[in-house]
Amino acid sequence: MLSRMAHFHDHHIGLASKAFSGAETLTGLHFRLNRQEMKRHRYEVKTLAFLDEKERSDRAFAHLCKYQYDESSDGRGDAHFYRVCLQDDRILDAVSRARSYISLGALLLYIATHELVHVVRFDRGEIDFDASGEEREREEERVHAITHEVLQPSLCRNLTLIHDCFSSRYKIGDLFN
Repeated sequence: MLSRMAHFHDHHIGLASKAFSGAETLTGLHFRLNRQEMKRHRYEVKTLAFLDEKERSDRAFAHLCKYQYDESSDGRGDAHFYRVCLQDDRILDAVSRARSYISLGALLLYIATHELVHVVRFDRGEIDFDASGEEREREEERVHAITHEVLQPSLCRNLTLIHDCFSSRYKIGDLFN
């Protein structure tokens, strides 16, 4: 079993980068967004070593935080972006416990796709980021189903197992302000 503060190493970060790149492509195809349209959904990915205390979670593999920033030179152009906060320790622990059943690359692709589906849905106004707890639970179920649809063309044994294991009983991601 891994310690609570296990962090990604360079090769893990490379896998995460590849997973988010693939997830961007697949999510864009699902929502019929070209590369430019997909890039308008602003997000960044941070691993556990770079997270603030409030961005850490022991309830999920990843979660989204929403941040505001000033986009204009006159100080009146607020915009927002999302931070995907990867919980390295929880992800590595799950892969370690699953051993030969779940690969890190497949789990990261699932997590990346799940989080990007949230980002697109929030930016489109399909759900309010600040929705109530009950609505958030329904949103997680919707996003889980959409993630499965997005990944359907590339489903392999690992992704099918991840989808089955992390159904509504487990949380892939959480949402925080």
